Formats: sequence, structure tokens, C-alpha cells
Amino acid sequence: MMCDHGPVPDLRDNLLASFRWMGDRTDPDYRADVPGGWRDAEILEEIGPRLAGLFVGEHPTVVMGTQSRGSLLGVLTARHLGVGFAEVRKDPVRAADSDAWWETSTAPDYRDQHLRLGLRRGLLKSGDSVLFVDDWVATGAQATACRSLVEMSGARWCGAAVIVDGLELATTRRTLNLRSIVNIREL
Repeated sequence: MMCDHGPVPDLRDNLLASFRWMGDRTDPDYRADVPGGWRDAEILEEIGPRLAGLFVGEHPTVVMGTQSRGSLLGVLTARHLGVGFAEVRKDPVRAADSDAWWETSTAPDYRDQHLRLGLRRGLLKSGDSVLFVDDWVATGAQATACRSLVEMSGARWCGAAVIVDGLELATTRRTLNLRSIVNIREL
């Protein structure tokens, strides 16, 4: 896209420009600051459409994301697609015995921890097509666990749309049908 002052940066360019690493590489809590870019209204305006655009032709009926960043991005994506959103909770707590959930545990994540993930059963139905959304995938553990929740429900997994693909294993990328806006090598 062009304007009077030269090319207009697209979402990818804006994300790369807003990205920063926090801490020192030797710090045990050295991490990426993806949400720092969300302060920019242009990024927020484009992020849902861009994540949805990674799966043109898939026609998801629901978007799924984990607390908390996956929920924020998932809602933006679902709104763009005109579909509903299903939040996956970390360490879910039932409101009552009759509160039915699908639950699973992740493989070790990037911090070598296992997380318990849950989804209220009424949020997915057999016949749904589910698009998973998150900000970053490092090991694929949470996305893989979410795919298990989708399979438990009888719904169909469309794939995973993420801002940053940090996966090392191509097999995990293929299994999840993962597509991203940025690869970690670009940061």
C-alpha cells in the first residue's frame, strides 16, 4: 500500500517494529514482549483480520484460545470472522458438579511445566470447525492439548493461527496445521 509519504507499513512490519526482548539473555525470565505492540491501535485493528486471513477457505464456526493472550486475540479474530469464541481455561474450576468440562494436561511447555486445560462442554459441538489462536507457540504443548479438547468434542480442527511461530519441530507445525504472521528467526 502506498501513501503520499511512501509505503505504508503493514501489520507484520508494525509488529516487528514494536517487538522487543525483555531482560538479559542470561536471565531465567528472559522473554518476548509481544503485547507491547497492542498499545498501537493500528496493530489491534489489523490483528484479527490477519490471523483469520491465514486460514482463508477453512470457514471456522468458532475460534478457540487459551487464557489470557489467546482469549484476547481469539475474540478479535472471531469478531472479524463473525463467529463465536470458546475460551480454554488454565486450571479450570467447576462452578458445580453439573458444570461439564472437557479437560486435558499439556506436555511440558517452554517452562518445562504441565498445565491443566479445560473447556466447558457447551462451547464446542460436534460439527464445529475450530480455529485456534494465540500470540506465540514455542513447544506447541498448549495448542496440541487444545486440539485434543476439540477432538473430545467431536468438532474439526482447522489449524492454529499465531503471531509468532517459535516451533523447532516441523512435525509439530504440520500436525497443528500452524500458520503464523512472524517466525521467531525474524525477531
